[in-house]
Amino acid sequence: MAKRENPYEVAFAAYLRHRRVPYVAIHESHRHSLGDGSIKNLDYLISLPGGMSWLIDVKGRQFPGGGKQKQYWKNWATQEDLRGLSAWEQLFGQGSCGLLVFAYLLTGEQSPVAVPELFCHAGQWYAFLGIRWYDYASAARVISPRWGTVALPATRFRELARPISEFLQPGRQVGDGIHSQSTVT
Repeated sequence: MAKRENPYEVAFAAYLRHRRVPYVAIHESHRHSLGDGSIKNLDYLISLPGGMSWLIDVKGRQFPGGGKQKQYWKNWATQEDLRGLSAWEQLFGQGSCGLLVFAYLLTGEQSPVAVPELFCHAGQWYAFLGIRWYDYASAARVISPRWGTVALPATRFRELARPISEFLQPGRQVGDGIHSQSTVT
């Protein structure tokens, strides 16, 4: 197993073990070469019995985030994150799908998911929301050209993101209306 120091990724792995979801943790310090370039590594690979293989990139955020002005739905990612998920999905082929998992550390009384969906790890409460990379990319807006960051408006993110448990149901298939091949450039 890859060494994990990111508390959000550690909490997500604990969640997967608790739910008895088979997964592979990817060693992040080595990038995969592809042609003249390289691909940002995944964080986890989840292959469900009789169903999907989820190619996961975990994004850790606080809920709410920010200082005096509370920001409840911070969901930024990088364009490199999206390009990486697209490339991995193409490499793995049919039956695989790139997924951004937003791991929210709860810092207040509100939660982005219902109480039964919350997960406690190391005395902290987490909420995990998933969104397919191409759904995210299709609605993302550039927030910093310099840093290559993008985000969804909070209302759109709330429409598209789902509790991670919905993605981890055995038997989920590509043909279940959850995949349409596209790429990010």
